[in-house]
Amino acid sequence: MLDTHAHLDFAEFDSDREQVVQRMRQAGIDNLIIPGVSPLHWEKQLAIAEQYQCYFALGIHPWFCPEDVDKAISALTFQVSQLRECPRFVAIGECGLDKLYADNWIKQLAFFDAQLTLANELNLPVIVHAVKAHQEVLSHLKRNKLRKGGVIHAFSGSPDIAAEYIKLGFKLGIGGLVMNPNAKKLLKTVSELPLDSFLLETDSPAMTPQNVTEKRNQPANAVLFIDKIATLQKKSSVLISEHLVSNAMQLFDL
Repeated sequence: MLDTHAHLDFAEFDSDREQVVQRMRQAGIDNLIIPGVSPLHWEKQLAIAEQYQCYFALGIHPWFCPEDVDKAISALTFQVSQLRECPRFVAIGECGLDKLYADNWIKQLAFFDAQLTLANELNLPVIVHAVKAHQEVLSHLKRNKLRKGGVIHAFSGSPDIAAEYIKLGFKLGIGGLVMNPNAKKLLKTVSELPLDSFLLETDSPAMTPQNVTEKRNQPANAVLFIDKIATLQKKSSVLISEHLVSNAMQLFDL
């Protein structure tokens, strides 16, 4: 299995990162993708990805938009040019739009557009963060027409919104929220849409599922989501696991 979205480089894992990776592998999660969030985080992120031979993406998250847009995009462009031949470099992101952080909305729009352009130039998929902004995100994706598509991280929306993303070549990242019985729209989406539509992710250390006692989420928890998706899809956990791995391999060219 593959956790397609885990911030293994974040400080929450500094005290026991080795043990977290061991638990992940013991649970059957063979590897993960570490998304990028900002120029200030890339050095540590890349070092952790190298240490554990993880896949990684590079990008600028809407929560971490630097002040100087041109300078930051130039830094991203240079960084990806240095890493383009690395087989573990699989996507641009995490990038996107988040209306809960509206103070930097203009910068978010500029960074999102620039990263979509970069993804197209490099023929890479994007990892998209979309919170309270599906229509705006869809508008940008339709305008940019990404050749490789991507994934809508931590998707929680309705089947109708999901279908719009899927038409554009995107998959939907399914994580801890699927364990919440109150997430009615998401549960309906996972029940009704084809299994080809989904990727498995945790967003560790965030988005801890309801039924886990530790506040910090971790990649090993992904196996819980497999069982829940299997229940919703009325299929075996083995089939779900195999299919989601295949989806990730196809999207990220693994």
